[in-house]
Amino acid sequence: MNTIFCLRWALPAFLIATALTPPSFAETSTKEHPNVLFIYLDDYGWRDASFMGSDFYETPNLDALAERGMVFSNAYSCAANCAPARASLLSGQYSPRHEIYNVGTERRGNPKHGTLMHIPGTDVLSTDIRTWAHQVHEAGYRTGIIGKWHLSDDPLPYGFDINVAGTHSGSPSKGYFPPHPKVPGLLDASDDEYLTDRLTDEAIRFITDNQQHSWFLYLSHFAVHTPLQAKPDLVAKYKAKQPGTLHDHAVMAAMIESVDEGVGRLVDMLRELGLEKNTAIVFTSDNGGFGPATSMKPLRGYKGTYYEGGIREPFFVTWPGVVDAGTKSDVPVIAADLYPTFIEMTGAKLPADQTIDGVSLMPLLKQEGSLADRELYWHFPAYLQSYSVTDGQRDLLYRSRPCGIIRDGRWKLHEYFEDGGLELYDLVADPGESNNLADANPIKTRALHGKLVAWRKQIGAPVPTEPNPNHDPDSEAKAMQKAERKAAKR
Repeated sequence: MNTIFCLRWALPAFLIATALTPPSFAETSTKEHPNVLFIYLDDYGWRDASFMGSDFYETPNLDALAERGMVFSNAYSCAANCAPARASLLSGQYSPRHEIYNVGTERRGNPKHGTLMHIPGTDVLSTDIRTWAHQVHEAGYRTGIIGKWHLSDDPLPYGFDINVAGTHSGSPSKGYFPPHPKVPGLLDASDDEYLTDRLTDEAIRFITDNQQHSWFLYLSHFAVHTPLQAKPDLVAKYKAKQPGTLHDHAVMAAMIESVDEGVGRLVDMLRELGLEKNTAIVFTSDNGGFGPATSMKPLRGYKGTYYEGGIREPFFVTWPGVVDAGTKSDVPVIAADLYPTFIEMTGAKLPADQTIDGVSLMPLLKQEGSLADRELYWHFPAYLQSYSVTDGQRDLLYRSRPCGIIRDGRWKLHEYFEDGGLELYDLVADPGESNNLADANPIKTRALHGKLVAWRKQIGAPVPTEPNPNHDPDSEAKAMQKAERKAAKR
């Protein structure tokens, strides 16, 4: 596949168009069906941009784009960590359908801790699943993925014409500075090249090469996933800056600024090519921020937890002539909704024999109505071990243990499978999920739990019940005590 990739880039643009463009392909896009630049960040938290309230990170280009479109304040990922979130994004399905539940299939954390065996699932998105890239490509768009893929060894069989840097790896090979061994499209990196900048360069190249055709670019930055590495001059800038009350991590800030600089370059290039008015830009992230380096407050939690800080994301859509500038939506939406939204946006067709759990956001974007009342669901039948920080978790040893979640309007219910624990929160009154109302409001708790159980039955979601044969209660208790002493010293 790498050979094919290199040949595709080496061919002149007119030969690429001849070889890969369907006969009915339009020479230029129409306003009704725009080009699409989909910018998807990694571990970028709900507050990690100035337009979302950061008091330290600087994102002037993202802020300007967000102001020109619609910002969603209740936008969610389908999972609290990378691989399952991306599988749901590409498939438009909740995790029990594609069966990617975690990063990898091995049990996470100390095998002596936790009372249940996890559901391993799979770590490869089935090629039987039709992604939105398949459908958009069939509608006549040139499709490209630049950056993180994480769902198989090669993204090309999933509807993409071009792949730069996409592999099964969830983090950048050897970090953000060269070399990048065995990474398609990055073997020629110069010694001082920064990965985020290079991916922006490749995005500009893709758009420039395809400017006479309809195109859909999935720019999937590795930033701001670990390892936390940034350009030294930007790190020095933020080390000299007054810390904010919410954010103060200089390397994280520098990584975010590199992303933002790239967004500015892309917008300038679209303007120079005369494509700005005919390009929709969609921006979001795969899960909550990296707990040791950033904060989602007032939301509770971070990447790996199913509290709001682990799954609520920054999200906006800018589409000149269709989405009014300066608009906002507080309607709860989820990443699976992007599949049917992209389909409607591009004039593509939904697959005839594949269930899509998301719904199109076009009524909201066009302000022609709202969405039908519905619940949002999450299913995590696995374990994620703790970070060094523990203040946003249910317990000190795991960011999350096996659980199921439902959001219905203002209400959110957690169910934890090990102990049957239920947590009910009113997200309007208590976005930080600090006041568990399960006992105080048993009627709402039973109603939501009933919906959650019925959904699991309908979708075929596996619930772990097999006891963990390695469970050592004494070891777990001692580890908990040690974690409590550590937390008390902070």
